[in-house]
This record gives sequence, structure tokens and C-alpha cells, in this order.
Amino acid sequence: MIFFITVLRALAACLITNSHYTGVYPTDLIANGGLFGNVIFFAVSGFCLVNIKESFPKWYAKRLVRLLPATWLMTAIYGIVGLFRIELTFKGLFSSFIFPSRYYFISSILVLYIPFYFIMKYDKLKLHIPQISLAIASVWLIYYVFFYDKSRYHIDAVGEPMILFLFMFAMLIGAYCRIEKERFINKKCIVCWIALPISLIAYFASKMLFVKFTAISKFQIINQLVLLLLLFVLFRCFASIDSKLENLPKPIKTVITFISTITLEIYLVQLPLIHKINFLPFPANWFFITAVIILLAFLLNKITNPIYSFFKKALDKHKK
Repeated sequence: MIFFITVLRALAACLITNSHYTGVYPTDLIANGGLFGNVIFFAVSGFCLVNIKESFPKWYAKRLVRLLPATWLMTAIYGIVGLFRIELTFKGLFSSFIFPSRYYFISSILVLYIPFYFIMKYDKLKLHIPQISLAIASVWLIYYVFFYDKSRYHIDAVGEPMILFLFMFAMLIGAYCRIEKERFINKKCIVCWIALPISLIAYFASKMLFVKFTAISKFQIINQLVLLLLLFVLFRCFASIDSKLENLPKPIKTVITFISTITLEIYLVQLPLIHKINFLPFPANWFFITAVIILLAFLLNKITNPIYSFFKKALDKHKK
């Protein structure tokens, strides 16, 4: 049992949700950490999906039936009640249901699953992740230097190609940590624990500097480099205490596991719900909004998980 991954998945859900709590806290400075949470999610996905044995169609189909039913249901519900505007055109239906760009995590990972599959499927690629990462980085840098608009800070904006590069690197970091798990899990690393707060401060400080000072925006790629360093250090630190996390008190483990189980659903239900139910004073509004999100996420999981299980069993049976 590798419990630190469960902890990181729950942490990612909390960070992303917290970043959407603008207007909930007395100051929006607290509502932060969304991109950090997203790269943790992608890294966790990379960690969990390393050992690929199936053909691409079956493997990808399983990913689709895990993600799309819950996405379709929430999109339809929010469209019916008026929280989403769904255009009844081919383009509108495509962007809402086939390639759900409203949920950029879903649309991004549907794209990135494809190159990730082929890297993990073949050992000649899988066992050379650092080299693969350098090859991708060369394309990343060429795009940044010659084509990217560096006149303003927007490198962490969703829906841009730079984000896809970032998420792909995150998946590869997670995969690398899985492949090299014997070097990391329950292996002490004092340097990593020292580097964790330093890299965390450096990431948020760099983001604030690039937002405030337009003159240095041409160097904004530094922000993504620091974030990737922070991600690796975070994985390394949590892996080093996996046995300690495994031995946490049962009530704490139960809460972490519960949140980890419904992370996808938490992501799907929270927008645009948060601002619609933010009518109480702080901190009552925080507790109310959080409770509603968790309840709806739990219900969504209970409704759609049997659908996923049914199709997964059907795909497995067909394989046999």
C-alpha cells in the first residue's frame, strides 16, 4: 500500500477547491494554490498509470468511462438549472460533452493520456523518462522563445499550450517516482524537507513578482520551472514518510481516503456552485460551501461509480 499517493490526491483536491474560494475569505490572497493542485493531480495520475499492459483502445476506453459519465451528468444538471450555458450547436455540444473544455483538467488529461500511453507502453521509452523529458523540454523552449507572447504574465492561464507542457512534465515526474519508488519510499531525505518550504516560497513569490512587474514577464517560464521543482520535492518528501502516513490515526486516514476517493467529483461539482451559495458571513460560509461540495461530490460518485464499474468489467471481460 502506497498511502502517500492517497494523501497527495486529497491535498490536490483541497488546493484546487481552495483556489476557487474567491469572495469566500476576508482576503482573496488565501484563495490560491490551484495550479499547484493541478500538477499534483497530473503527477498522481502518472504515478498510478505506469504499468500499462493493454492495447491503446481498451486502455483509453477505461480512462474515458472513468471521466466522462460524471462530467456529462454534472454538465447536464448545471445546464438544466442554468448554471452552465450550453449552446445547442455542434460546437457547443462538442465543447460541453465530447471535449469538455469547461473542465480544463478533463480536456487536458484526455489529450495527454495519448502520448503518456505510448511512453509507458514501451520500455525503451519508459525507462528513459529523463531523456524523454529533455526532448519535450526542447520543444517547450522553442515554443516559448519564438512563439509565446511574453509581453504579459499568463503562463499559468488555463487553455494555453504552455499548460499542456507543464501537465505533461508533471505526469512524467509522477511516473518516474513510481519507476524509482525503491529509491524514494521510506528513504530519508533531509535536504528535500529543507528544499520543500524554500521551493514553495520561491514558487508563490515568483508568481507575485511576475504579476506585479510587467518588465520581467519575458522570464516568466521560471515560474513553471520552480513549480516543477516544487512538485518533485513534494513527491520526494511525502514518499520518504509513507510508512508514517500509513500509521496515521484511523479517523484521519478515513477522512483522507474519503476525500481522495471523490477528488474527481469534487472538481466537477464546485464550479460554478461556490459563488451561488456564498451568502453567509465568514467563516460560516466556508463550512457551508465545503459541506455542500463534499455532499454533492459523494452523491455524484455513488451515481456514476457503478457506471464506471459496469463498463470496466465489460472491457475486462471482452479482453478475456
